[in-house]
Amino acid sequence: MKLSPRCRTLFACCALALAPAAQAATWSDTFIGYRYGTGFREPTNREEVEKHVLQFTHASGYSVGQNFLNLDVLQSDDKDPASGGDTGATEFYLTYRHQVHLGKLFDQSLAFGPVKEVALTAGFDLNTKNTRFAPRKRLLVVGPTLKFDVPGFLDVSLLYGREWNHCGLGSPACPKSEIAFDPQLMLSVAWGIPFEAGPVPLKFQGFLNYNSEKGKDYAGVSTRPETLMRTSLMVDVGQMVAGKKNTFLMGVGYEYWRNKFGNHNYANGNTKPGIDTTTPTFQMELHF
Repeated sequence: MKLSPRCRTLFACCALALAPAAQAATWSDTFIGYRYGTGFREPTNREEVEKHVLQFTHASGYSVGQNFLNLDVLQSDDKDPASGGDTGATEFYLTYRHQVHLGKLFDQSLAFGPVKEVALTAGFDLNTKNTRFAPRKRLLVVGPTLKFDVPGFLDVSLLYGREWNHCGLGSPACPKSEIAFDPQLMLSVAWGIPFEAGPVPLKFQGFLNYNSEKGKDYAGVSTRPETLMRTSLMVDVGQMVAGKKNTFLMGVGYEYWRNKFGNHNYANGNTKPGIDTTTPTFQMELHF
């Protein structure tokens, strides 16, 4: 299969991000995941979209920090068509975050109350999708993170973000094909909490991002604050069946998205369809 230059760039970024983590890791967790849902939405699209999502995730720690990388490959059905065809669109979405734990860096406890550590987080998001819109998101983020003392992990970050993107629709839909959005603030919460319900080992995991408005879009319309939550309740099937903890997990999830990508209105003031998603998902993870 021949990959486009944009896809090759995404995979190159994966390799560069993983290289230092692999050399100095004190712990690591890598998995291939799958999720499926039938109620996804896309801005300006009045149809519900079925999606299959293949996920590659790597997290690792070293002496004074940790890395997180996630690549989602999202395959839509024909309700979200690829450009120039009647097949569904394919999207690649890459997220990378790096944390420096300040207490470890300065060899000094920064714990207070329920917080066990304070970190500085920085990273980026990249995406590409083969629709007529042809987005090419580039997002840089940086800011502080509070790491809470819980089973598993609970991180709360306040990030400064700056996004650049592309619209391939042309005028009048997109008078500007390239845009640098205004800086925005992003409140990000991520968690993975293991627990047991009787004999069943479970894990409650997910993230919640609240992003402030980011100025005007390609058509000169003001964006709105955006909320995205993806969460899931997973059963540790590997531990139940073979006594191997955190190897194979299966469960159900939920995606809640409001004002997707900051969208809200058209230039004429009418509300865009497809900006809100509320859908259950089926999920699996194979860790190695």
